[in-house]
Amino acid sequence: MRIQKLDPDTKKDLLEKLLQRSPNSYGKYEERVREILDAVKNGKDQALFDYTEKFDGAHINADNILVTEDEIKEAYGTVEPELIGIIRKALKNIESYHAKQMQYSWFDSRPDGTILGQKITALARVGVYVPGGKAAYPSSVLMNIMPAKVAGVDQIIMVTPPGKDGKVSPTTLVAAKEAGADCIYKVGGAQAIAALAYGTESIPKVDKIVGPGNIYVALAKKAVYGHVSIDSIAGPSEILVLADETANARYVASDLLSQAEHDELASAILVTTSEKLAHDVSDWTDRLILQLSRGDIIRKSLDNYGYILVADTLSDAIDAANEIASEHLEIVTADPFNVMTKIRNAGAIFIGEYSSEPLGDYFAGPNHVLPTNGTARFFSPLSVDDFIKKSSIISYSKEALEKVHTDIEKFAGAEHLTAHANSIKVRFDGKE
Repeated sequence: MRIQKLDPDTKKDLLEKLLQRSPNSYGKYEERVREILDAVKNGKDQALFDYTEKFDGAHINADNILVTEDEIKEAYGTVEPELIGIIRKALKNIESYHAKQMQYSWFDSRPDGTILGQKITALARVGVYVPGGKAAYPSSVLMNIMPAKVAGVDQIIMVTPPGKDGKVSPTTLVAAKEAGADCIYKVGGAQAIAALAYGTESIPKVDKIVGPGNIYVALAKKAVYGHVSIDSIAGPSEILVLADETANARYVASDLLSQAEHDELASAILVTTSEKLAHDVSDWTDRLILQLSRGDIIRKSLDNYGYILVADTLSDAIDAANEIASEHLEIVTADPFNVMTKIRNAGAIFIGEYSSEPLGDYFAGPNHVLPTNGTARFFSPLSVDDFIKKSSIISYSKEALEKVHTDIEKFAGAEHLTAHANSIKVRFDGKE
């Protein structure tokens, strides 16, 4: 991995290069995505079937687009019982963590008859997109469905692309069943996002779409925002390790590689105050790549977006981490909890050398759907909050309104909204 001195110029160059990976930088695909969205909006099911055959090589129709209970039962017979047990353990951790995020309606009443409050309501129907193709991601299924389930969403609809045989990966189906998906449809890509956003004969329109996907899925979610809500525009995976001379170089190298293997656009960055650690980690990455199945992808990822930055002070390293605002941030220093208090921008923070990033991906409980491309400056991980909405409650008695009605009338008058003022005034002008 390249080793550079951390200074304003290297930091600026790094930030600019990382932003090139954003889905917003791939405008050349937007016209094609818009064509697919319009085709599904107008052609509904038939457009879905045509695109699924074109892109996935699968013959899907109204009779087989919905995954059946028999298919789910078959999946359980295919997946190893040990893996099913692990999925259930992970699911329990995820459910327990998200249950602590629950919000509840509240009301505040006063003696004069004023009642103010907030009503919490779960979304009625949510669509969950799960990537398919050559890889299966049961962990993504759990992370997207469980917070919706905890929030109390009435109906959770999952879409995922089928294989050429028209079937969905068995581990994906098992995870979906365990997490509580109500319906699973065999459709992927931008066409699946269109179906969820606009509705077709087979797939009902949803209120919100969540879940990661390729560039077509990301741009499709961006385009339908407003027709429905979305979680975020997911970009390539990224990790930043903040470390000092106390860190274990082999551990750090292994953690960097764990994200670099996602794809060639993944980012893996070490910011350290130790020149020795920088060189040791670089050496370990070279050695470990030889042992890993996705070595070619990892090499391209590190060549493009892999950095080791050597900072003069820990304060400089922390400032850099906050500016980069990484999806995953590991802190491996002599006093990691103290460093954590100074971190302002990160999707998920992993503290200490035994809190490796994959722990969060699969098992610990916090959600692994996280803000990318620097959006951790203003976005949060997927949570129960994404699946609820809030309504304000206002109730005034005549006595309470009488005390303030002239104030409201004057305020409305200042904005030249006489009908607003009159709506209050008529209640106290002595006329019926």
